[in-house]
Amino acid sequence: MTQATPMQPSGLFNRFLNFIEVAGNKLPHITMLFIWALVITCLLSFALSFVHFDYRHPSTGELIQVVNALSPENILDVVVKSVKNFMGFPPLGITVVATLGIGIAEGSGFIHTLLRKLMSYVPRQALTPAVIVVAILCHVASDSVYVILMPLAALMFYVAGRHPLAGVACSFAGLAGGFTASYTPSVIDPIMQSFTQAAARTLDPTYTVNVLCNYFYAVGGTFFVIAACWYVTDKIVEPRLWRTMPLDKGLENDPDLQIEPVNDVENRAYRRAMLVMFGLAAILFALCFPDNSMFRAPDGSLTSPKAPVMQAIVPLLFLFFAIPGIVYGYASGKFKRSNDIIHSMEEILKMLLGFVVFSFFAAQFLYVFKISNLGTLLAISGAEFLKNLGMPSGGSLLGIIILTAFLNLLITSATSKWAILSTIFVPMLMLLGISPELTQAAFRVSDSAVNVCTPMFAFYPLLIMYCQKYCKDTGVGTMSAMMLPYTFALLIVLTIVLYIWWGLGIPLGFDAGYVYPPVK
Repeated sequence: MTQATPMQPSGLFNRFLNFIEVAGNKLPHITMLFIWALVITCLLSFALSFVHFDYRHPSTGELIQVVNALSPENILDVVVKSVKNFMGFPPLGITVVATLGIGIAEGSGFIHTLLRKLMSYVPRQALTPAVIVVAILCHVASDSVYVILMPLAALMFYVAGRHPLAGVACSFAGLAGGFTASYTPSVIDPIMQSFTQAAARTLDPTYTVNVLCNYFYAVGGTFFVIAACWYVTDKIVEPRLWRTMPLDKGLENDPDLQIEPVNDVENRAYRRAMLVMFGLAAILFALCFPDNSMFRAPDGSLTSPKAPVMQAIVPLLFLFFAIPGIVYGYASGKFKRSNDIIHSMEEILKMLLGFVVFSFFAAQFLYVFKISNLGTLLAISGAEFLKNLGMPSGGSLLGIIILTAFLNLLITSATSKWAILSTIFVPMLMLLGISPELTQAAFRVSDSAVNVCTPMFAFYPLLIMYCQKYCKDTGVGTMSAMMLPYTFALLIVLTIVLYIWWGLGIPLGFDAGYVYPPVK
């Protein structure tokens, strides 16, 4: 197989990548951004508390007045409620509980064996779509998948005689696409829902957002994500990689570059764990099926936000990872005593230390932002501005997608961005007649598409390290250039699908419409 001399990206493209990298590196830590946001919010509330506005709250009809967060009583209020604000921060408990279950499944080796089993019978011709599908499925396992799936996909491509960096690329794109397009609920769904509902209630205190409000769009979008990433990998990315990124010499002699088959012990443990997982699913179905099931809402609905099964999505995710993980761990010999299970949960929680610190300051910011009325003022004034422009609702939504895409080049954390943007975008677009569920879907489109190409993505150094195993010259520019076609493909495809769904009136998800107030 002949390989051309490596070519350098164009000067203009290099300058663009350099700008993103330099600008991103100059940003403070994401937690510091929220500390500064808290300080700025306090100062703005003080200055604007002396200004009288003509905007009225759409629900109460009262004039909007900015509250001075720096008044002595409000400072004392924030200090007194700081612990309560922290403990009540919407994504904190959700993330910790789900991650505990994933930690057990990962620490036992269950997730690793599951991936190897999924990939072991894939023919070379179907390798690309198979990797993308597995990546989409693995979205439910959150960030731990980056440590397992990407090096495994690279190895699968290499063994099949294909470029290993293309394996990293398509698995990364499929996993990112799974943020918007996925077959199963994941921990990100209740996190997004919690912010969206809180933002909607600044205008409508009774508004409820279903945790699966984007589920039908997510499932439908998978087919388009698979097709787009398949085409980009086989027709654009891999041919370019063979031209520009020849493999290092001597790889054929590396004993690590082979896929170890699942042994008899792992096979036996895997079968037992999967049997338990299917058993759990059967039990859940049997409990939910009767019309008088305690898992249903008072009106008999299984999909209503009031239904216990919807409220228990995160604990169910924990159980569906933890119990099969424990079974696999003991059956394979990885777990020998209960302390091993506890240790696996402790190890994965170390990944969340930064998130816990971020949560404390983000919680204080959100509380101050709420009591100051700045969010309501921004939403109403922004809606009035858009109305005066005469822009149709579809154009406003496209503007949200584009703005989020640019913001994501520098701030990649979906939680941190939506914590701020939801407080402005959701009520602003509600005033234009757009539902909170549709606004959330639009945000997820651009956030998932752009994550793959920005050097500021937290896992970029890890992914570059995986690529350097095969091509030691891989750098930030290589990675960004490799992933940029996926960004354009995902952004275009997911946006088009969203507008098709909207135009045809296909439900976004459970209890989710496109307009506000919702049509009864």
